[in-house]
Amino acid sequence: MTNFLEKSKAILFSFLGKPEKSSDERRSDDLETVRFVVLDTETTGFDYTTDRILCIGAIVLQNNIIPVLDSFEVFIQQEHYDKTTAKIHGILKEFVIDRPSELEALQRFLEFLGDSIIIAHHALFDITMINKALERNGLPELKNKTLDTAVLYKKTLLLSNLLDRKENYSLDELADKFDICKKDRHTAMGDAYITAIAFLKIVNKLREKKEITLKQLFK
Repeated sequence: MTNFLEKSKAILFSFLGKPEKSSDERRSDDLETVRFVVLDTETTGFDYTTDRILCIGAIVLQNNIIPVLDSFEVFIQQEHYDKTTAKIHGILKEFVIDRPSELEALQRFLEFLGDSIIIAHHALFDITMINKALERNGLPELKNKTLDTAVLYKKTLLLSNLLDRKENYSLDELADKFDICKKDRHTAMGDAYITAIAFLKIVNKLREKKEITLKQLFK
């Protein structure tokens, strides 16, 4: 019976003039089943060489669901400290909390991440900071595919000479646009959550125009 159904499907795809996708291709192109890890980093500054990661926050997004218990947060032990950026993220040097070494924190993060697709806002910064930390600790850089909500958001905007499109859109602008609560803004976990909700809103917006596949999001 199974062979008969498979042959029937192949005939139908042939009749429609469409090549049938393999089961692996269907799985890899299914936005609902793929495991995303939405992440954010809080850092001492914006210099890839001298600044360091204070905290990594990450949450899983799968089947359009954000399971609260499937999350990751780590504060990293370090000597580097910047009072200016501390006013933004609120992570104090004297903050009493379990802080593993950078190497241990990265190892925990890599285990949580696995081969998932990464989602981040202005992803280049977060990924580069993490890769610099990996390099310092003798670990290979991330190979995971990455989606940037700052880039994806621009795909939802109308193309018109009457409308000005900015080169970059902040996470605050996306939160305001999609009416997302900003209560925990500027914390790694809070920003990861806002980014995850924004991603779901963006995908829904794109689906209003046409059916969207995972492959199309990377174009």
